[in-house]
Amino acid sequence: AMAFCGGFMDKAKPYIAMISLQFGYAGMNVLTKVSLNGGMSHYVLVVYRHAFATLAIAPFALFIERKVRPKMTWSIFFQIFVLALLGPVIDQNFYYVGLKYTGPTFACAMSNILPAMTFVMAVIFRMEKIELKKVRCQAKIFGTVVTVAGAMLMTLYKGPLMHLPWTNGHAQPSGGEAPGAAGVDPTAREWFLGSLFIIIATLAWASLFILQTHTIKKYTAQLSLTTLICFIGTIQAIAVTFIMERRVSGIVTSSIAYYVQGLVIQKTGPVFASAFSPLMMIIVAVMGSFILSEKIYLGAVLGAVVIVVGLYAVLWGKHKETQEQEADAKAALPVASKGPDGASVLQGAAAAAGDDDGMRSASNGRGAGSASAV
Repeated sequence: AMAFCGGFMDKAKPYIAMISLQFGYAGMNVLTKVSLNGGMSHYVLVVYRHAFATLAIAPFALFIERKVRPKMTWSIFFQIFVLALLGPVIDQNFYYVGLKYTGPTFACAMSNILPAMTFVMAVIFRMEKIELKKVRCQAKIFGTVVTVAGAMLMTLYKGPLMHLPWTNGHAQPSGGEAPGAAGVDPTAREWFLGSLFIIIATLAWASLFILQTHTIKKYTAQLSLTTLICFIGTIQAIAVTFIMERRVSGIVTSSIAYYVQGLVIQKTGPVFASAFSPLMMIIVAVMGSFILSEKIYLGAVLGAVVIVVGLYAVLWGKHKETQEQEADAKAALPVASKGPDGASVLQGAAAAAGDDDGMRSASNGRGAGSASAV
């Protein structure tokens, strides 16, 4: 029983980590919308967010990983520099502008194109194989196409305002809305630009997933990697702020987010880590409509539904691929069988599949080689 519980918890850890992370992201999305509507610059917000994140995580990195921190090379430093540019600078700034022009629920829904983008980029960089004859590969391609269609629907079709039962009593006073309210009605131009900016931000985030998968293999100190990304990202964000504006909260969704995300990517791969964004969309929709009286339009709802369908088609294909990889790994394990002279010899499970003794040996040879499920 203890072994079963331990195995279950080991497989459940990535799910628990990503679900918890979505609650952090959701809360930060709503608070960020309030700050941006209140007049705060998104450039300054990025600087504050990652400066606090660096200060929060650096002591733990220095103490916990002081003996296991890999040697820094120019190659690793360049990768960290690009990771900081993709995450704290490009992704965050474009996402915040898109969030300001649209709304937290719309921004979260549009961000669900992340798995499809991650899959396409993984194929481009040969981290994913295209096997058109297999159903799992067809599902991932279908899901990617559907996800893109949903994003286009959300961008090009706004539709009528949705009247939710719990928001009917949240009518704004005739004198105007509070500065921090999320219920601002965006114009068609703002709607289109906001959608475009969120797509650019999501592309940067997908690129970060791909590069981080590669970097983690060479620089295995997770806390130190997180600290360096946040620190270099803060410096880059300060430079961008000075250039763009001539002047210069987020611990949950910066330091902890990068760290947890890195651990999950290392254990399950980049596609899995991007699979939980629909949960954030639901949380933000509830929080935004209850707390901020956010306006939700039919186009966003329809597009979000289409995107989620595509998202889980991609994830189903990824799950089947992982199952095949686990089966292949088990089949490749050496097993004991009887030789012609009665002596014990080791051979692959696949080679042993021809006789009954080999089959029994393979079926009883479940060792530590089984990987965790998606």
